[in-house]
Amino acid sequence: MNAIVALCHFCELHGPRTLFCTEVLHAPLPQGAGTGDSPGQGEQAEEEEGGIQMSSRIRAHSPAEGASTESSSPGPKKSDMCEGCRSLAAGHPGYISHDKETSIKYVSHQHPNHPQLFSIVRQACVRSLSCEVCPGREGPIFFGDEQHGFVFSHTFFIKDSLARGFQRWYSIIAIMMDRIYLINSWPFLLGKIRGIIDELQGKALKVFEAEQFGCPQRAQRMNTAFTPFLHQRNGNAARSLTSLTSDDNLWACLHTSFAWLLKACGSRLTEKLLEGAPTEDTLVQMEKLADLEEESESWDNSEAEEEKTPVLPEGAEGRELTKRPTDSSLLSDCGNWQPRKLSVFRSLRHMRQVLGAPSFRMLAWHVLMGNQVIWKSRDADLVQSAFEVLRTMLPVGCVRIIPYSGQYEEAYRCNFLGLSPQVQIPSHVLSSEFAVIVEVHTATRSSLHPVGCEDDQSLSKYEFVVTSGSPVAADRVGPTILNKMEAALTNQNLSVDVVDQCLVCLKEEWMNKVKVLFKFTKVDSRPKEDTQKLLSILGASEEDNVKLLKFWMTGLSKTYKSHLMSTVRSPSASEPRN
Repeated sequence: MNAIVALCHFCELHGPRTLFCTEVLHAPLPQGAGTGDSPGQGEQAEEEEGGIQMSSRIRAHSPAEGASTESSSPGPKKSDMCEGCRSLAAGHPGYISHDKETSIKYVSHQHPNHPQLFSIVRQACVRSLSCEVCPGREGPIFFGDEQHGFVFSHTFFIKDSLARGFQRWYSIIAIMMDRIYLINSWPFLLGKIRGIIDELQGKALKVFEAEQFGCPQRAQRMNTAFTPFLHQRNGNAARSLTSLTSDDNLWACLHTSFAWLLKACGSRLTEKLLEGAPTEDTLVQMEKLADLEEESESWDNSEAEEEKTPVLPEGAEGRELTKRPTDSSLLSDCGNWQPRKLSVFRSLRHMRQVLGAPSFRMLAWHVLMGNQVIWKSRDADLVQSAFEVLRTMLPVGCVRIIPYSGQYEEAYRCNFLGLSPQVQIPSHVLSSEFAVIVEVHTATRSSLHPVGCEDDQSLSKYEFVVTSGSPVAADRVGPTILNKMEAALTNQNLSVDVVDQCLVCLKEEWMNKVKVLFKFTKVDSRPKEDTQKLLSILGASEEDNVKLLKFWMTGLSKTYKSHLMSTVRSPSASEPRN
């Protein structure tokens, strides 16, 4: 996180002063503060905590070699600082932490070395301890602007037996230029900074109570109440924070806490690239889920009303069953069922190998056109696995499945139908060009199967026969999406996962064409001549592509349709559909 965390103090002699600050360095350290070894400086063992590598390798942060700290530092001169205004001793180079994961360095010292950063921190310090104060003077507050950065400030008091009012005023501030990020980090910063403050106040309270027990200051001050106040300001009045807390390692601990705070606050929030509006499949799934929730609520309400009835009339059991949807209607919702066993067909590529290229092309053509696909088999799990694979070729809104039924169901109820071998299919369906039938028989020998699936034990006992009243000719061009799909399936350099992603992209591409056609014909009601021009522009003027677009138009979500219908429509919008 590109921010600076600082501890500030209001000195009774010199006003608001910055005691200690930690900043993030992405670029190489300034001259003299690099990670290389320098003569005369020892290295101690390094520790790791929270992903930050703590090191005692201290380097001088002066901008130029041989320059004195007083002349090079943008901070106040030594003559303008007292013991209470100073954190690190004269000549102390500061602290450095190395984050090995991101190669970021966290550097702590009393003041930032860069003049512009020093000015920003100085202004934030003054405002946090003077004008920008919350009610009660203790607590968090937010202020700032685009020019000087935005500040999260938490003011607090530290007990001091020698201070006026027996306490001194401090603040911890976090400064950054990103206002939104800082506001979103408010709960996190508040909790962690409050923990640091509690620890400081706890240590100082123990020292204060020990000093008061040894030499109570209140009675002594009462005896000298009429002595001028300025006379009481002796050299011991301005005490350092290390003296108030009796902790010689205070600044090293604060460096660790501030460095961890910067790293953790930067890691907790991440930016995500949104790829646009939800897809049509997502919208349809959300609508189906909402319908299911409403339906379940209505069932619960009806059951609750029946429980209140003390005596059930005769035949109530039968009427109660009629309130529940039939098994076939429950299964017709493509989102309500899952295969009971591991899929027999693993992917479209696997199905193409099992059925053979010509049979698979015929089956895939009927699936994309919206014709009824009927599977007859004794193995219900095999049929369900086949539908699980085939449904991936269509938008979610175009899929209506009855996985397994004891009787034939009409095409308007489902476009995927599983039947047992004993079920008789009507003759008009057998000869229809809008249906394809896949019959699964028990094979007499394994040599009947295509090459490439001999190792598939689950399919070694089956023979697949694909028939239709309108077989797809081998020289037929077919829809464009089918040709691209087969090209991806036959490319052995593409893995199954890559093929699945290619199919997702193809479906999104053609769903966008469906949306354009829907608005052009159903909402704007353009004439047929203009529609033909549009189809030519979309690259879908062929007969199979037009049929595919019209079928896929039924899979558009209600949300999208209602959004378009709510717009201003032309007077000719009520004309019959093309």
